[in-house]
Amino acid sequence: MVDELNPAERLANRLRATLKRDAKRLLAAGPPTLPMLMVGPQVPDDARVQEVLDLCMRVGEVQLSSGESVAVVTDLMLRLADACGLPAVDVDITFTSITICCHRGNAATPVTSMRLVKYKTLDLTRLANVDRVVDDLESGRLSLRAAARALDEAIDARHPYPRWAATAGWGLLAGAIAVLLGGGPVTAVTAFLVTGAIDRIGRLLNRWGLPAFFQQVMGGLLATTVTIGLFAAGLFPPGTRPSLVVAASITVLLSGLSVVGTVQDAISGYYVTAAGRVAEIALLSAGLLTGVVLGLKFGFAVGIALDVAGSVSVSVGRFSLSLLLGAVAAAGYALAGYAPLRSLVVAAGAGALGWGVYSTLNEFTGFGPVAATGVAAVVVGAGAGLLRRTSQVPSLVVTLAGITPLLPGYTAYRGFYQLAVEGLSEGLVTVTLALATGLALAAGVTFGEILGSPRRRAAAVTADDSEPANIPGGQ
Repeated sequence: MVDELNPAERLANRLRATLKRDAKRLLAAGPPTLPMLMVGPQVPDDARVQEVLDLCMRVGEVQLSSGESVAVVTDLMLRLADACGLPAVDVDITFTSITICCHRGNAATPVTSMRLVKYKTLDLTRLANVDRVVDDLESGRLSLRAAARALDEAIDARHPYPRWAATAGWGLLAGAIAVLLGGGPVTAVTAFLVTGAIDRIGRLLNRWGLPAFFQQVMGGLLATTVTIGLFAAGLFPPGTRPSLVVAASITVLLSGLSVVGTVQDAISGYYVTAAGRVAEIALLSAGLLTGVVLGLKFGFAVGIALDVAGSVSVSVGRFSLSLLLGAVAAAGYALAGYAPLRSLVVAAGAGALGWGVYSTLNEFTGFGPVAATGVAAVVVGAGAGLLRRTSQVPSLVVTLAGITPLLPGYTAYRGFYQLAVEGLSEGLVTVTLALATGLALAAGVTFGEILGSPRRRAAAVTADDSEPANIPGGQ
């Protein structure tokens, strides 16, 4: 007796027979002639991706908090991720935060990580050690785990020398600037001591959590009122100009502003970060202006006025001395920033070079101060770009230290004085001149680094060769 099958069972039997027949045909035909469609790229597992992204984020945080531009930080993070096996990575930096995303095609979901950037004390030795870790990882001398341990040691390491040495560096910078502006030994020693006191008080206020704006107010106020008190006590000999002490202290306070990084971000197209840095610089400059003006008003109330000092004139006989002072000022800044000791000589050379170019153009060839400052900054930036690939000295040491003697501390003080005494119109003109000098410094350094950096030139040539020209009517 034959069992009757229901329609569902008959359909299932037909499907099984069809599948068997098709399978036999495929096996008899041999391997497929077309490659199999890949769903997505081969990527490391989630743990590996997280380790790489965390390493990139921590390196980027150190770089950004040290004042590097967004373009440099982004390029470094992308190179680091590529060296660790993650080529498809995007980096987004917005002034106070870093976001990095690893794309994994259709094979897996992307992995994104974000970190807030908190400001730390400028430590150029830490920056150099982190750069060394990145170089060792890219060259294969360190594995990912070993690089992470080395990065921990570099970040958590103590400063290379005591805090009083950094204070002495700031004082050395102020003393050299005071003599560059035409002061004598008494003015230089006074600027050294006043700036050292401002640094120690500012460190105490920072421990108390006082915002940076009020720290700038206190810095400008202390520089002015302490100088007024010393002048009233008769500690300045006749013929000296105590206002140079204030101008030198203002130069030190201006040196902490990241004007170079701001202009570099704007030129490179990172407008959001540049706008944030512009707002920060404007706020801190306003705090410095407030402190100086309050100090000058106090001096007027007690019958003491710190007149604007005359500008310095670099004669032929004074030219060699000015080069030495420029070198001392740059080395003082590098020392205050905890730069490696071996880089102090390079920083001093950059300061002497920048001041020498500026003095030659401004005094002996008829260039204006703004144009001479810009050309000198280009020379310093070009030297930093060349050292980026040929030396272990961080380029940031060269750029920041090299332009420090050229900061418009005297011009800024003269503008503040005019705002407090002579009226709004005269003061705004002089403050605008100081702003133009600062922009010339930043733009000149940026252009010089582009000219002197082999990597950037090579990248530009590669981009031009790899992308077709956008010709109207062309294919």
